[in-house]
Amino acid sequence: MLLDGDEWRAMFRDFHTEAWRLETLPQYLMPQEETEIQAFRDGKRIYPQAYRSSYTDRIKGQRAEGRTNGRVRILTRPLSEYLRFEFSRYYEPHVLAGEDIRILDVTDRENPLADVQDFWLFDRSTVVLMNYAPNDRQISRELYEGDPAPFIEYQQIAVAESAPFSEYVSG
Repeated sequence: MLLDGDEWRAMFRDFHTEAWRLETLPQYLMPQEETEIQAFRDGKRIYPQAYRSSYTDRIKGQRAEGRTNGRVRILTRPLSEYLRFEFSRYYEPHVLAGEDIRILDVTDRENPLADVQDFWLFDRSTVVLMNYAPNDRQISRELYEGDPAPFIEYQQIAVAESAPFSEYVSG
């Protein structure tokens, strides 16, 4: 079953304890980001560190309710322009809002999740596969109907093998 619109938004609104993502691609081409990426290229700070959005407000509210949001980003160095943009535009303010963002740098090592595609895991029971075209544009979000156990294991590996975002960027 493909998820879009209200069904997709409900996944983030209605989870009970945890929403978690694995990000594996070097970039995500989203048409709504093109203006911001150009501003980043031009050297303009897009948002101050205290950036606030509906996303950061949601993260803060869910954290106050005892619900967690997290992700692990797999990458190699040198960081692409997109990753530098993503770090400053999204990750910094999202970490400040309470999202647990971690980095799995596989530059000098084997990727322990090399054949795993992007996915969201909600409450360790619901998996949504993120499907992308070869040009890194999203095609669809697909509710996975099988056993979530492999995805829970992927999450455990990703978290164990990664570093917190703040530690990664300061080191």
